[in-house]
Amino acid sequence: MLSWFENDAFPLYLAPMAGVTDVVFRQICKELGADVMVTEFVSAEGIMQADERTRKYTEFTDEQRPVGVQLFGADGVRMGEAARKVVEWKRPDFIDINFGCPVNKVVSKNGGSSLLKDCPLLESVARGVAEACEGVVPVTAKIRIGWDEKTINAVDVSRRLEDCGMQAIAIHGRTRSQGYGGEACWETIDACARAVTVPVIGNGDISCGEDVARRQRETAVSGVMIGRAAMQNPWVFQEAKHFLRTGNALPGVPLEERWQLVMRHCRLAAESRRYGTERHAIMAMRARLMAYCKGFPGAKELRQRLAKVESVAQVEEIAEWSMSHPAGEVA
Repeated sequence: MLSWFENDAFPLYLAPMAGVTDVVFRQICKELGADVMVTEFVSAEGIMQADERTRKYTEFTDEQRPVGVQLFGADGVRMGEAARKVVEWKRPDFIDINFGCPVNKVVSKNGGSSLLKDCPLLESVARGVAEACEGVVPVTAKIRIGWDEKTINAVDVSRRLEDCGMQAIAIHGRTRSQGYGGEACWETIDACARAVTVPVIGNGDISCGEDVARRQRETAVSGVMIGRAAMQNPWVFQEAKHFLRTGNALPGVPLEERWQLVMRHCRLAAESRRYGTERHAIMAMRARLMAYCKGFPGAKELRQRLAKVESVAQVEEIAEWSMSHPAGEVA
């Protein structure tokens, strides 16, 4: 068993999200209680070509462990070779295979959730990576419950993945065709968890500690994965742990503390090597900033201002304005 599931632990994963869960955001979420990290997905072909830009997506710090590097691709042999390269470079705690991404540019290359339509190919990829990493690092996988509502096959896929050597399976409770709309089907996630002996991590519509406690209580999952809720509220991990421990919700995070974290995130992003200049880093942060500020007093005007920021100083100026003109509590 993976060490983070031992002694009846119920780990909280930060879901891998392209353009979001970079090394800086993972650091923040780890500090706020996330147990297990997974990098943004990385192209196996990019790894094989030693593309420097691709390698940046595999960066992590020791403080973030346990951390896995997530790969996508459709060739089991090449995926296995790429996984071994990543292990040699970075020594992650595990390799994760992306069988769930719904994005067209990934699906069109026969990657991500497209493999849910081709189970023999999915098995070939999973087995290729598992064999390449055998005795070196464990391999896990992430899937969706199916391609569309007519082809929900997550239970069958989970069994196949276990047979191929996957040591844990994360399941997003939506089909590829749903994208991020509608509700996640936790009944299917639960059925998968009961169909296999490896840990299943449930993902979808987890936004607070009560949600985590409910899924732990009502399903057979061994942990949960939190994605979009953490973009707005990275405190969700510490809130969830408090709820699991006490049965009570923490009070909301004060506006000033939220802004302090936002500004720290901006400074860390500007200091990181990933984005180049401060201007590029802050421009890349714009969507993140608007997610952070969802529910803030005066959110509409905030979004208009944040959509134009180009420096840390501008973000700090907006934060000072926001904190000096609070129009009520944060929603």
